[in-house]
Amino acid sequence: MINKKVDNIQEALEGVTDNMTFLVGGFGLSGIPENAIAELVNLDVKGLTCISNNAGVDDFGLGLLLQKRQIKKMISSYVGENEEFERQMLSGELEVELIPQGTLAERCRAAQAGIPAFYTPAGYGTEVAEGKESREFNGKMYILEQAFKADFAFVKAWKGDEAGNLIFKGTARNFNPVMCGAAKITVAEVEELVPLGALDPNQIHIPGIFVQRILQGERYEKRIEQRTVRQRN
Repeated sequence: MINKKVDNIQEALEGVTDNMTFLVGGFGLSGIPENAIAELVNLDVKGLTCISNNAGVDDFGLGLLLQKRQIKKMISSYVGENEEFERQMLSGELEVELIPQGTLAERCRAAQAGIPAFYTPAGYGTEVAEGKESREFNGKMYILEQAFKADFAFVKAWKGDEAGNLIFKGTARNFNPVMCGAAKITVAEVEELVPLGALDPNQIHIPGIFVQRILQGERYEKRIEQRTVRQRN
């Protein structure tokens, strides 16, 4: 029987070293791999390139790695909720590549599917297109974007089984599915890990073929990124 379960987060991140490139799932603080990020902080690895929609907030998510200057380069589509991210970017301490959100998702999906590159109209005629090949299709201009190349993908799912099959819940089904299998090693942390055969095959979002290591996370804080409340009358 296929068994990709690892006993702890330390085993899940075995092989992580300085100067690696990571895909990190999540959108805002929804669906971020909290246990993997915490262990990266503990490992104190440096010179990282992190590919993620955004960089969390100042004291949570990828913001924890930014605080310790562990990230050398961020490839993202949004920076608005992290003041330290903005400060490091504007001061030149952090290399940042901002790309359209759909292009970010598609560069992950292309890597997952084994497609080396693709054409997209997003960004043509802007700074995004500088230095990239362009081509006309049916009277419209497109630019060539490369699939990502990453050493590890860290994703978070709601449920998973020991073979690596995953089910995501709600908005946590964001960048996580397209990052599975888009790196050399995909580590999936789940809220509930069940035996093989316990999941309804019709409910599975990502098959285990895209996952190399899976574990049940120890805890999830699940912060609210922007809390808005109504004043009492």
